[in-house]
Amino acid sequence: MSHTLPALNYAYDALEPFIDAKTMEIHHTKHHQTYVDKLNAALENYPDFQNLSAEDLLRKINEVPEAIRTAVINHGGGHANHTFFWSILKRNVDFSGEIAEAVGDKFGSFEELKKEFSQEAALLFGSGWTWLVLQGNDLEIVTTPNQNSPLMDSPLTERQIPILGLDVWEHAYYLKYQNRRPEYIEAFFNVINWERVNEIFLKNK
Repeated sequence: MSHTLPALNYAYDALEPFIDAKTMEIHHTKHHQTYVDKLNAALENYPDFQNLSAEDLLRKINEVPEAIRTAVINHGGGHANHTFFWSILKRNVDFSGEIAEAVGDKFGSFEELKKEFSQEAALLFGSGWTWLVLQGNDLEIVTTPNQNSPLMDSPLTERQIPILGLDVWEHAYYLKYQNRRPEYIEAFFNVINWERVNEIFLKNK
């Protein structure tokens, strides 16, 4: 199986003015495409792993041959993380459903979730991701460096299932926001597809 770039189900300008069309186009067709291409190249001589999805490669990362493990983390992670990210973006979707109830139970309110999530995203050094994950039956906010995924096995934590994720690499926001990462994080909360996030939550809780 060759990994392929997933099509977006919306136009590149659909998230304007919060995320600009040019950033979306470059992010999708250049950055994400590069992760796909390099993942396929890494797997070229390893047929036993070619039929696994990017997500399953990450879940089984300790079984991936050491010679390509870093490439799979970097490029398989980039592919899986971005595919997830595109799927949870949409304007004008109300925060509701069982995810809203779970957020209220865990954080007290949407505003408190937004505050804690935004702080973690703003303070993340360098490039990486900020996530709302299910860890067991509990919601947690975590960060991962580079293209690392919460799906990967860790000796320190129970497996984490992404419910919400924000790309805080500079390529995700620099054309519009330059060094103003907090403004980009604020914008993100205007383009979350809460219906999709609720579906992911219900599927995995």
